[in-house]
Amino acid sequence: MKPTILVGVDGSPSSVAAVDWAAHTAVLHNMELSLVHVLAPQVVMTFPETPMPPGYTEWQREQGERHLREAVTVAEDHLGPGQRIEAQTVVGSTVPMLVDASRDVARLVVGSRGHGRLRRSLLGSVSSSLVRHAHCPVAVIHEGPPHPAEAPVVVGIDGSPVSESATALAFEEASLRGVELVAVYAWHDTGMLDFPGIDMAAMASDGELALAERLAGWRERYPDVTVRRVVVGDRPADQLIEQSQEAQLVVVGSHGRGGFTGMLLGSVSLAVVQSAHAPVLVVRPPS
Repeated sequence: MKPTILVGVDGSPSSVAAVDWAAHTAVLHNMELSLVHVLAPQVVMTFPETPMPPGYTEWQREQGERHLREAVTVAEDHLGPGQRIEAQTVVGSTVPMLVDASRDVARLVVGSRGHGRLRRSLLGSVSSSLVRHAHCPVAVIHEGPPHPAEAPVVVGIDGSPVSESATALAFEEASLRGVELVAVYAWHDTGMLDFPGIDMAAMASDGELALAERLAGWRERYPDVTVRRVVVGDRPADQLIEQSQEAQLVVVGSHGRGGFTGMLLGSVSLAVVQSAHAPVLVVRPPS
């Protein structure tokens, strides 16, 4: 059985962008594509309780099926002959349903924000929860035109175990997309530059060496990938967000060298997911 990319569909602009991105990625990886729309259970959230209007359940299901039909149409523009699309509507609470489904898929893809009330928020409650709790890598897609196909893949590297997993995935993505990989190592994440006596040249040299060591094995495994190394005395999130302006994908670990065991999402990865100008793929350690 082929691995699967699962997309959460709700009809919002960022959801449409997520379907488009996932379908293209499914072709690159030769994966199956699965689209799911989650219908909320009929729980009355008012006090005193107010009965649901007649026909509400049928209307809700029709809306969900319409969103799925539109998503299938978007996906079909990318998929080749014989590549299967599964589309289904399920009833339940969105986050628990998708987290549970993430156990059995290779990637989970969602829009950055859906049809909730806070449409202007940087990251919706569903996407925010999924990058914290899913059991597979989660791609968060912002609405807007995609970057050119020749744009690079960017990966944040900090030496942590989950950063190594992110590096592996970033090399794979760059190889399949036939683009340059920008490897970013930013060592100013503690405010130490404000401390007098810091040897900036030594810090930069140590950073160059650390990044070269982290990349060595992967460059041998993927000789087709051109790597551009970026070592800066800058906060990691700031640098990754800046690099995302010219990237087609940013890959980050869920938490890095500053994170503690069991941490759900680090400050760097959260900031990047919220503010990046390109799709962000968040890699979590094996659960």
